[in-house]
Amino acid sequence: MKIGITCYPTYGGSGVVATELGIALAAQGHEVHFISYALPHRLNRFVEKIYFHEVEVSNYPLFEHSLYALALTSKMVEVIEYENLDLMHVHYAIPHAMSAYLAKKVIQKSGKDIKFITTLHGTDITLVGLEPSFMPLVKFSIEESDGVTTVSRYLKEKTLTNYNIDKEIEVIYNFIDTDSYKKTDNELLRSHVAPNGEKILIHTSNFRPVKRVTDTIRILEKVKNTIPAKLVLIGDGPDRSECERLARELGLQKDVIFLGKQDGLAELLSAADLFLMPSQSESFGLSALEAMACGLPVVSSSVGGLPELVIHNETGFIAEIGDVDRMAKYSIDLLSNEKKYKNFSANSRKRSVESFDKKLILPKYIEYYEKVLGR
Repeated sequence: MKIGITCYPTYGGSGVVATELGIALAAQGHEVHFISYALPHRLNRFVEKIYFHEVEVSNYPLFEHSLYALALTSKMVEVIEYENLDLMHVHYAIPHAMSAYLAKKVIQKSGKDIKFITTLHGTDITLVGLEPSFMPLVKFSIEESDGVTTVSRYLKEKTLTNYNIDKEIEVIYNFIDTDSYKKTDNELLRSHVAPNGEKILIHTSNFRPVKRVTDTIRILEKVKNTIPAKLVLIGDGPDRSECERLARELGLQKDVIFLGKQDGLAELLSAADLFLMPSQSESFGLSALEAMACGLPVVSSSVGGLPELVIHNETGFIAEIGDVDRMAKYSIDLLSNEKKYKNFSANSRKRSVESFDKKLILPKYIEYYEKVLGR
């Protein structure tokens, strides 16, 4: 099968999943063509049967704003035609699904056809897509897709109700390679971050307001009243400066370690004890799954798809949005009870392997591709 994949090439979950999906498909012998404005950051090595096509956006004085959606459409048409693709799989509704729809219509004019599948990841439905100016386009692009998948049951229901769509949607959960994400010995980082044996809380995200990263600092403040602890923050984004200011304001500047954007997350997660995800909105929670695969219990908010991932009182704890007191209480409960912590840690690893490993999820995508192509 020849598959075209379009995604945002950044550190966000949608780009990570799309890239890992492409790598897994190529390992199975499929030919994969990535089409985007930059090389996805997870494609940091040569992979047989994977090809990258860069979308070039011309800047004409006449046009005040970038024409990326149209440039993407043009590149899709080119790759579909000359590489003889069987299927396009786009991740994120805006603008990728619309570009795929336009490319399909252009290709049909030449007597050919191409089917495209749209995978919805979250903010394209719950935030961006709900802006009045975008709603008709998002609804149209979903309805015109030959297949639609979501990364959680929560997101499927949100899509159907928010846009009043009468369409079959397949739920295919996000996945990870649990052979790569597993507990490793990282005493060097641990001794650097917590030289006196402090417990290490960790969080990774793109530091957008919806992630509520400042809550992790307030949780640390409360945990430290009972247990010596440090907080490691991985990632960067618009809220980082506010987080740094809050850490200084609370006198925690030496206890909150900002590492910025990082690769090699498995090693960093392995040095920690507990993963925090106090998000305001989370359609699945890929970073929480990565932590669970490394044996970290998760303390999270009870939003979106997180309850489908984190099993309360088994692989971690969930609390209401903004309930820093309860999240801190749960954290202290786990970190001060060694036997309970070990059980939760083992449960987290087990759940990631038995429910979300790529060996389980990849066949579901291939089966869905074949189903759509057979229509």
